[in-house]
Amino acid sequence: MKKIALLFAGQGAQVVGMGKDLADQFPVAADLFRRADEILARKLTDIAWNGPIEELTKTSNCQPALFVHGLACLSILRELASNFPIGGAAGLSLGEMTAYAAAGTFDFENGLKLVQKRGSFMDEACAATVGGMAAMIGADENAVRQLADEEDVDVANVNSPGQVVISGELAKVEAAVAVAKEHGIRRATMLNVAGAYHSRLMQSAYEKLGGALAHVVVQPPRFPVVSNVTGMEVRTPVEIRRTLQDQVTGTVRWVDCMERLLDLGCDLFVELGPGGVLAGLLKRTRKDVDVVSVSDVESVRACAEKIRSSNLIRS
Repeated sequence: MKKIALLFAGQGAQVVGMGKDLADQFPVAADLFRRADEILARKLTDIAWNGPIEELTKTSNCQPALFVHGLACLSILRELASNFPIGGAAGLSLGEMTAYAAAGTFDFENGLKLVQKRGSFMDEACAATVGGMAAMIGADENAVRQLADEEDVDVANVNSPGQVVISGELAKVEAAVAVAKEHGIRRATMLNVAGAYHSRLMQSAYEKLGGALAHVVVQPPRFPVVSNVTGMEVRTPVEIRRTLQDQVTGTVRWVDCMERLLDLGCDLFVELGPGGVLAGLLKRTRKDVDVVSVSDVESVRACAEKIRSSNLIRS
């Protein structure tokens, strides 16, 4: 029997209007957005649906908005396609929190509150530092790591073969970009981000999130969730807390996550979140993989039909 892998979007995927059509047509989605506003005691839904994009892009807004949107997409998919088998899940950075919520590690309320805190902690770390990030395209990971060591920055993401992201003090990242070609890197591009995510500059967020995680009920996941920092599934509450904390300053090993889900026997990958970024990264990692992106009414209906017609539903 085929198995589905769930992929949850990370920060940067957000778009104004995300989830509005889902909530308009599916009560299960409308209920999640309504509950999110109540739990956070603020109008997150208004920011997600009406913007402006500058407000939605703030880490403390986009992270909880993406969390709710991803779970809304999954709830509708489960409603339309019934009891389909899930072989595993992963999420890019923030998306890992959504993956754990989908697997029952956190309930919706506690997961959302934790994501809100994570976003706020990261906003604070960005405000207290002058950081930046850059994408290294056409790059061997070892070459990027050597460059990072020489320029005193960190490797933030290994997104796909030939796409590695560095992060750190802005001036040092800019210096690394300037000499990237000398390291055999085809192209280096600064990213439009608020700070140096997944680097040592997030140390204050790392410490604060560790404290928040210690007070959250954590259950073993109902299906495998692959950790960004280890590229392997994490099962115990102690490991889950540790790896979620480590992820804030550590490297997101997305290629390893995708390879692990393939090793677990996943045949159909379903990206839950706007933009289709994760589907694109996966195709660059493994061209022949079957992947679909779900973010709105049209795509969720198409994905549910694909699941039903592929004989994936358990009897």
